[in-house]
Amino acid sequence: MIAVLGEPPRRDGSELRALAARVDALEIRADRVGDLDPAWLRQHFSGALIYTLRSVEEGGEFRGDAGERAARLRAAAATYDQVDLEWARDLTPDLLDAVPAARRRVSRHEPRPLARAALTAIGDRMRDTPAALYMLSIAVESAEDAAPIVALCAAMPGARFTAFATGAAGLWTRLLAPHLGAPVVFGQLETGDQDAVPTLTQLHSDYGFPDLVPVRFLYGIVGSNPGRSRSPQLHNRAYRIIGLPALYLPFFTRDLERFWQILIPALEKMNLPLRGVTVVTPFKERVLALVDHVGAVAATCGAANVAWRDGATWRADTTDSAILELLAARGIAPHGQRVAVVGCGAAGRAIAAALAMAGAEVVLVNRGWDRGRLAEHLLALPFVPLESFSPVGFTLIIHATPVTDRLPFPLAGLARHATVLELVYADKVTPVIDAARAHDLTTVDGLRVLGAEVAMQFELMTGRAMPTRSTAPHATEEATA
Repeated sequence: MIAVLGEPPRRDGSELRALAARVDALEIRADRVGDLDPAWLRQHFSGALIYTLRSVEEGGEFRGDAGERAARLRAAAATYDQVDLEWARDLTPDLLDAVPAARRRVSRHEPRPLARAALTAIGDRMRDTPAALYMLSIAVESAEDAAPIVALCAAMPGARFTAFATGAAGLWTRLLAPHLGAPVVFGQLETGDQDAVPTLTQLHSDYGFPDLVPVRFLYGIVGSNPGRSRSPQLHNRAYRIIGLPALYLPFFTRDLERFWQILIPALEKMNLPLRGVTVVTPFKERVLALVDHVGAVAATCGAANVAWRDGATWRADTTDSAILELLAARGIAPHGQRVAVVGCGAAGRAIAAALAMAGAEVVLVNRGWDRGRLAEHLLALPFVPLESFSPVGFTLIIHATPVTDRLPFPLAGLARHATVLELVYADKVTPVIDAARAHDLTTVDGLRVLGAEVAMQFELMTGRAMPTRSTAPHATEEATA
């Protein structure tokens, strides 16, 4: 495990000392933090030190001339354990003389996706230069564009070779590469762009590094911002507990249909079939057209948040109905309840449909008229605009909007026996839950809803019950509305 230092360290070196038991090496991005004193670094970190001076041509920030670059690399060769040499500009006789083969890392960073044949040719030429490690990356904008580089990584196990895609869309490849034979994984300190490079905490808690378990098939979360989801941690922890040879990954894409047509078959060819996905914004409606069978609630509300393989076919449904179990655990039966569902996105519609099917008297509430009217049409339930909504007379309020910084609707007038259930997930108590508790109401927060939904998705995807000790979320999760 390699920690990447992309911002200047604290003067006391405390964050470096904290790395001692967590990583094997520290990579200094000198193009970002400058040339730090190696002696000072070694006072605070006892592992290997790697020097990188990434050029702007390869996605870095070094803009100096060739003379300055060569001088800084030669100086680093005298004090660092490993020096990164860019294949396109650093493999000169003087630098190869200055950096022994055992301390070279030869790298290449392509600014665009390339086909498998082109990547293979580059990888072969890179390995003509003896080195301790070879690193090849490509920049991608959607998860499916990274399939060729993952296939290349899988084809070179044990070759001191790591290949991955960069950016948020490439995050899944960084996490999968070590399971395909890549000898290293990179994690940053708890700063920077966490959607593009995982933090050390994520590597450990969400994906189990540095331990590697067998992986024979994949699951994941697919959407426009899946990288901050808590689902990978919960699913992967459960896989480890029950010994399932699987890995749950975040897939960022801009086009679900293209993802379905390109990445799923590509993973099948690599003998790493994708067996199920959690579907989040903005693809909950679009996934219905890509599967073979749609569940009753998903068909009614026009959206699904989970899709899974059943033999040779794909099924889709919504797990937002998991709230019925949470309510039942508190002795709350939907039948006869007067319910306001605030938020008419996919999650709100699914919950409204499930509650109506269970006999509740449901009213839809939404700020925007278009989405509210759409939900009214799909579900045949009454709609009230948020500006006109009053909680008086309702016994159950469902908050299904992504709002976390304010109270989006009043609670005054709710009866003492009313319940407030919230889908939104946050690190701290939200204004809605805080206000509900101040009114002495029964509450169900978003983290409880998350645990119930993830458990249901896990069972649909794997056919096995999720171990209960793996469903205790404790950090931010994406809004399901």
